[in-house]
Amino acid sequence: MVKRCDWATSSPAMERYHDEEWCRPEHDEQRLFELLCLETYQAGLSWQTVLNKRAAFQRDFYSFELKRVAAMTPADVERLLQDPEIIRNRRKIEATINNAQVILNWPTTGHFSTWLWAFVGGQPIRHAIASTDQIPATTDLAQHISREMKKLGFKFVGPTTMYSFLQAAGLVNDHLLSCDWAPENQ
Repeated sequence: MVKRCDWATSSPAMERYHDEEWCRPEHDEQRLFELLCLETYQAGLSWQTVLNKRAAFQRDFYSFELKRVAAMTPADVERLLQDPEIIRNRRKIEATINNAQVILNWPTTGHFSTWLWAFVGGQPIRHAIASTDQIPATTDLAQHISREMKKLGFKFVGPTTMYSFLQAAGLVNDHLLSCDWAPENQ
């Protein structure tokens, strides 16, 4: 019998996301960008909703190819606002384009991935979480990274979104101690 985190058992899509992606260290810029975008769209919604629309997001945002997303125009925004297969929020769509531009024109030394992983010393932070209700909505680290990202020009990167992103990208590992994917159980 497979043991997963409680939140991941509601659908096959949630199970796949949990088993194959969540809390797995990601360093690829394009994949990090996709995860950041998806977490942005999740703000105020369920993760299941985002997963259900992921294929449409990948289609509409050119598989999250940074150069193509960064080059999107106001006409593209208007087109996307008419697509019922994605989450149609103007501010989130505009943030997606803006954030691609920030990463593509990285304003500091190195790359986005290197900069991001430096916040955790290059190694995932492991929280010993016994139950889902112990997982925080945000942390001091997420608040700090949120502030730093806003200084660099990122949009829609509040502390709660950032904490979810840190989990999604594997900088933080919050698999429950009882989960087969917890580092202690690997």
